[in-house]
Amino acid sequence: MAVVEVIGPGKAPVATESLLKLCRKYQVPTTAVYRWQNHLIAYGKAANIQAFQKNLAAVYAGDEVKYYPAPFYKFDRHYCADKTTANQWDNIILTANLVKDPKQQQEYLNHHATQFQKWPEVAQGFCNASFQQLLVFRQGRQLMLVISIPHGASLDELNPKTSLNNPRVDDWNALMKQYQTGLPGTKPGEVWVFLKPVLTKQQVSVKR
Repeated sequence: MAVVEVIGPGKAPVATESLLKLCRKYQVPTTAVYRWQNHLIAYGKAANIQAFQKNLAAVYAGDEVKYYPAPFYKFDRHYCADKTTANQWDNIILTANLVKDPKQQQEYLNHHATQFQKWPEVAQGFCNASFQQLLVFRQGRQLMLVISIPHGASLDELNPKTSLNNPRVDDWNALMKQYQTGLPGTKPGEVWVFLKPVLTKQQVSVKR
């Protein structure tokens, strides 16, 4: 899986239609296009994302285009006692920045590289919350977090289960906070922001 992002030069939202057309051409689901303020992203299979990413610089001249080719961190159900997966997933996508200090950035990456060995309770929390997959991508300082949950489930209801009777998850989250900061345009104290789908599955069905 991979992510491509278009960032507009100002605060105005980036136009979506050109990106949606490329998604249709390169078989990236249009339901996998998300936005936050002047950020517009598409998430999908790496080969498909890479194919149309090369067109974006021309289509979105004057905008910044960022490509996130592969996650540096991946959780999936094989870490769980119950390895079964849901037939359909909903993907929730969030973004934040790492702090500016390169040493701290590397510490953050190192913690994730050894998390399954040194912090197994975190993966257990994801299992308890029925997370199907969790990916973290990085391009420069910016992070993209993709949380996949069973279709129709609520992240607000599932997420508290990660730390239920599992205080090490709270310890992990507290540790990670020192490495993360909000993107330009976030509110004071705001770090992770949710990107919202441009089209819902119902809208796509209507357009067919």
